Amino acid sequence: MQKKSFDRIGESLFFSELPNGLHVQVIPKPGFAVSFAAFATNYGGAHRRFSVDGVMQDTPAGVAHYLEHKMFDLPDGDNALALLSANGADPNAFTSSGMTAYYFQSTAHFEENLRLLLHFVSTPYFTAETVQKERGIIGQEIRMGEDDPGIALYYGLLRMLYARHPIRDRVAGTVESIAQITEQTLYDCHRIFYAPSNMALCVAGDVDPERIAAIAEELLPVERAPIPKADFGEAEDLLPLRQRLHLQMPVSAPQFLIGTKLKAESDGPAALRQRLVSTLALRTLVGSSSPFYTGLYGKGLLNRDYDYEADFTAGTGTVILGGESPDPEAVFAALQEAVAEVARSGLDRDRFSRAKRASLGARLRGLEDFDSLCIANAAGVFNGYCALDALSVLETIGQGECEAFLADALAPERLALAVMDAKGGS
Repeated sequence: MQKKSFDRIGESLFFSELPNGLHVQVIPKPGFAVSFAAFATNYGGAHRRFSVDGVMQDTPAGVAHYLEHKMFDLPDGDNALALLSANGADPNAFTSSGMTAYYFQSTAHFEENLRLLLHFVSTPYFTAETVQKERGIIGQEIRMGEDDPGIALYYGLLRMLYARHPIRDRVAGTVESIAQITEQTLYDCHRIFYAPSNMALCVAGDVDPERIAAIAEELLPVERAPIPKADFGEAEDLLPLRQRLHLQMPVSAPQFLIGTKLKAESDGPAALRQRLVSTLALRTLVGSSSPFYTGLYGKGLLNRDYDYEADFTAGTGTVILGGESPDPEAVFAALQEAVAEVARSGLDRDRFSRAKRASLGARLRGLEDFDSLCIANAAGVFNGYCALDALSVLETIGQGECEAFLADALAPERLALAVMDAKGGS
């Protein structure tokens, strides 16, 4: 394995691409009791249309999520979740629009648990009966989500922003779309997307990197399969389809989301820098210590149920901020004024410096958050950058970059406001 040292933060990364194309990344943490492993595939809810060796294929919405549900079933009737838990591990999995990951942490029997993780994720087992049974479970999950104001508001906003990109649709699909999924659908998509060449194994803990790579090479298929190429449709322009949406559901207080879509850098160091610039710019302008938030909080227009993010997934970039407010339109107007002030006078220099120091501190603390660290490394593999470079890149970001980002991304014509109100909707 190759080694990359990050002397300023006291970390090392061991990395290798195995003959089958699997990317293995290990961050040794000598003396730590807990070790963490994530086995991830560059496959999520948005990967519905794709080509392999030039042949285009279409699949129903929800296949990636359906696969995640079914992968824990083993041919001998055992369940991998139960086996990992019985062996002292804390396992789980998730499917997002752009990635599916299976992971565990443990304080003992790490190698045994790692072998089980690699085995069950690479060993599909589906029958018509078990797929049919899971359809009812996932259908119930979908219907519960339809009654969730937060989920309804989030996808309402995405459908305001995106005209065609499948990120606008729920990762789990719909009751109608999952009815089209068969065991053969799952086998085909597992063969295509769960090939080692389309996956990453990321580990952090008191482990031997060479040993991790050797176990992966021993257990996983040896052939190097072609990497599927996602087709997310025609490129979208940067203007939303509409700027206002009002929904109605039983909520104790009005909820809102403000969003804008970005032109995401395709991959490599530019993609990492874009992620860092956008996050730092948002922290400076609308973070929890910004005049924007504290001023609206003091007026009772925002409360602690407030958050913001710049999310990059499946070839998209989306800025979203929101929470509860008795007057979402006033918050929307305040954000536009804050951006206009940046255009007139720039960001406050001291506030930018504090936000940058806070961002650096948060990333340093995150080095001990093994799950986030490994998932970030997997995302870096899939997007062509090293996640541990984030601290050194963040130090080079200037105030002008953040000002330019805010003036462009949060321009009035680019913003959309979605509101969930209990009193009425349109």
